[in-house]
Amino acid sequence: YMGPSLDLIFILNFARRIMGKRKKIAERVTTLMDKPEFIRNIGIVAHIDHGKTTLSDNLLGGAGMISMELAGKQLFMDFDPLEQARGITIDAANVSMVHEIDGKEYLINMIDTPGHVDFGGDVTRAMRAVDGAVVVVDAVEGAMPQTETVLRQALKEGVRPVLFVNKVDRMINELKVEPKDMALRLGKVIDNVNKLIQGMDDAKYRAGWKLDASKGNIAFGSALYNWAISVPQMKKTGIGFEQVVEYCRAGKMKELAEKVPLYIAVNDMVVKFLPSPIEAQKERVKVIWHGNWDSSVGRAMATCDPKGPVAFMINKIKVDPHAGEVATGRLFSGTLHRGMELYVSGVVNTNRIQQTGIVMGAERVEVEEIPAGNIAAVTGLRDAIVGSTVSSEQEMTPFEQIKHVSEPVMTVAVEAKNTRDLPKVVEVLRQIAKEDPTLQVTINEETGEHLLAGMGELHLDVTVTRMQRDRGVELKTSPPIVVYRESVGGKAGPVEGKSPNHHNRFYIEFEPLELGVIEALKDGKISMKMEEVERRKILIEKGMEKDEARNIVGYFGTNVLLNMTKGIQYLRETMELILEGFEEALKNGPICREPAQGIKARLVDVKLHEDAVHRGPAQVIPAVRQAVQAGILMANPVLLEPFQNVFIQVPQDQMGGAMSEIQGRRGVILNMDSQGDMIILKSKMPVAQMFGFSGAIRSATEGRALWSSEFAGFEPLPANLLLETVKQIRTRKGLKPEMPKPSDYLKVV
Repeated sequence: YMGPSLDLIFILNFARRIMGKRKKIAERVTTLMDKPEFIRNIGIVAHIDHGKTTLSDNLLGGAGMISMELAGKQLFMDFDPLEQARGITIDAANVSMVHEIDGKEYLINMIDTPGHVDFGGDVTRAMRAVDGAVVVVDAVEGAMPQTETVLRQALKEGVRPVLFVNKVDRMINELKVEPKDMALRLGKVIDNVNKLIQGMDDAKYRAGWKLDASKGNIAFGSALYNWAISVPQMKKTGIGFEQVVEYCRAGKMKELAEKVPLYIAVNDMVVKFLPSPIEAQKERVKVIWHGNWDSSVGRAMATCDPKGPVAFMINKIKVDPHAGEVATGRLFSGTLHRGMELYVSGVVNTNRIQQTGIVMGAERVEVEEIPAGNIAAVTGLRDAIVGSTVSSEQEMTPFEQIKHVSEPVMTVAVEAKNTRDLPKVVEVLRQIAKEDPTLQVTINEETGEHLLAGMGELHLDVTVTRMQRDRGVELKTSPPIVVYRESVGGKAGPVEGKSPNHHNRFYIEFEPLELGVIEALKDGKISMKMEEVERRKILIEKGMEKDEARNIVGYFGTNVLLNMTKGIQYLRETMELILEGFEEALKNGPICREPAQGIKARLVDVKLHEDAVHRGPAQVIPAVRQAVQAGILMANPVLLEPFQNVFIQVPQDQMGGAMSEIQGRRGVILNMDSQGDMIILKSKMPVAQMFGFSGAIRSATEGRALWSSEFAGFEPLPANLLLETVKQIRTRKGLKPEMPKPSDYLKVV
């Protein structure tokens, strides 16, 4: 034996040096944690492949966490083997680092987010933890559909944006753009992003959120080649666009990166233009928390007080094989330390914190305590799920629920290959539902199979692959199935629902719910916890009649139940059961057991037995359920299918292939734009027709099309396809294949 090879010694020393560096950085981070005015919590957001993770590499290289030689190629934040294999970011990843500007040190807590539409839920959750966002836009492609989606998510959460225009080197070297045209093209990119911000929130746009290169809240550069410039940097270094063009054309990118390193331009912009927790929380907490401002928690959050009660919002849960569940989130007030007993919203008992730490990419570094204004990772909160509010006050009003932009549109059936693994599968699915709220896990009671609903093919594929890899469970999955919704297209009623003992009768009318009200319910603008006057005002604004708006008694999803009766005895105490029956019928609609949406049910008359024993749950729930199911079938029932907006960039000579591919899949072309010799098609397509689209569009355009998609809501299925689709779904679910009739649900006795 000759001892370890020189290569091995070199690798071990290199690893030790990097680990030592990270430890030092962690020490610097902890010294800045209790100075909120020097903290910046930021997210990196963009359309897929515009360069978020490459940009993150540069910032980490600048902070000394990875070698500057590898920055832009290492993709440090994509540490999961699946991310490396597929070349995309799947999970939002956190990291804390230190940046020095004018002799002062600043702590930057950064979250690198995914760009693929299937993982948009991660972006929404990350936006809850941060105060500012660096929006990355490709100089060549400009603002794309996902850019718009992530901007909307940021503004909805009250997160302030700055802009980084990436891949400027492509514009110079590939498109051979002259310096004078470059200013025009970049100006167009900026104008498009500004238009998006103004359209989403005009008040904030006017209040100084407008992006303006001369102000300095925009940087231009190349994340892959590690250089960037901004107007304040130009004044310091004297390097402007003309010099950049010269360096790029001469192939001296390395030299340029030494003179104007990207991390300095971007981090300076982050520190100068994005708010500290002290500044941000005054406004942001109003957007995400609707509790009492004069309570001790309200005051502590508004001032980011480390001595106040703990207010911790969880935006991510991950299972660590050694430490168990790690909950990561934003601490708005108070201080977290080991051994604390805290309340999780909706749970009576307290949970004890076992470890507190900060996240450095794939690693977690333990620290003694974490004060307000930071992003913390803690273990021991076994009752918490993503979106939970954790506090030292039992009575704290929870934070607003995190509202995701799109809904699950695809389902796969999952079962264990070996029967002995069944308990393990149930446990794994429960854990996955806890970690990712955009996944919906249901158990089909009739067939015993587990159904996993997600945002798209990739989302489900990645989830199932991880379940098998990380949890060691062998699974069988069905091909993906599309999720439909049921609704009504006309009016019906009053429909009579009779209880099994014939002593209670309910008369309900049905009609489609106003579109404005459906949107308000989706956006969470209406809830039964609101003041009645406030709720009524919103409903009337959205198109509901005054009389109806006053009588809303409950809603389920985007379906509403109105009580239009007057002075009926015992009705108040029975209302809870009526709502339960209403909910039960809509969870599995009558057409083919898919969820219902957009239905307005009006309770117009009720006959109840005076003896409470004869109007219990076993009588009321089935009676209401039957009336609702039969009523939907009488009111011109419709099946809604999910649609996606599909954006395709294709050279002019390949346009025909792309268009016939869209039209052959029941797609509709909404818009056509040209940029140079490229055509940009905006189209809309049913999800049911999108299986295998990726391969088909490649072969139709000789591999020259770039495409992306986003969720576009549900639309009625064409009448000629209704019966066939209903038959397919019902057969798959083991129901009798014919379209059901109202009499199937109304007991004829």
